Amino acid sequence: MVATIFLCHLMLTSSNMSAGKRKLISFEGLDGSGKSTQMALLEAHLRALPADVRTLREPGGTYIGDRIRNILQHDQNASGMFPETEILLYEASRAQLVREFILPALKDGAWVLCDRFFDSTTAYQGAGRQIPLGAVHWLNRFAVDHCIPELTFLFELPLHLRQARLSQRPAKAFDRIEYEPSEFFRAVTEGYRQLAEQEPQRFVIIDTEADPDSVAEVIWKHVYEHFFPR
Repeated sequence: MVATIFLCHLMLTSSNMSAGKRKLISFEGLDGSGKSTQMALLEAHLRALPADVRTLREPGGTYIGDRIRNILQHDQNASGMFPETEILLYEASRAQLVREFILPALKDGAWVLCDRFFDSTTAYQGAGRQIPLGAVHWLNRFAVDHCIPELTFLFELPLHLRQARLSQRPAKAFDRIEYEPSEFFRAVTEGYRQLAEQEPQRFVIIDTEADPDSVAEVIWKHVYEHFFPR
């Protein structure tokens, strides 16, 4: 298996990792695309080196962020939330996460894997909610304080497959965002695609229709090439 080959090689060459690279990797895409599964597989590969790995999700990841997450996604009384309120809540959760967990973890030399980061806000609130991109970019920069991922894996998922996959999931708590119409998610998908085109050095587009093992090998290959150059 390709991933096993790369893992063995990394165990021999982990001291050759590029100095100065921030070990922050984000996973982006629509719900149902498999990003959470693949993040867990990458975490397992890195821990086998061994390596210190921290995994986080957005919104949330802190006491304050989890309270915000509940309002944003699960509070059925929040259906009248305005887009401007929504984006400020996402950024508030992110600002807390960056300062409370991400920056200290990176300072300690840990790997940080994040299930969503500021690109989600650009895609969902910028492209999806049609908030002016200038305002979105400013708020993102303010929240993350120059904390930019070295790699971002974008999981592209056709909308018809997204709905099919979500329907197969066990029943879960009400999620306000998932009740948006298909046109919203079409705009979000296009927003993600434009981000990847603008930053090809950071984004890696993942074909989510491939089998999970093949996807994991592709991800591991990119991590190896980016962080462990020969």
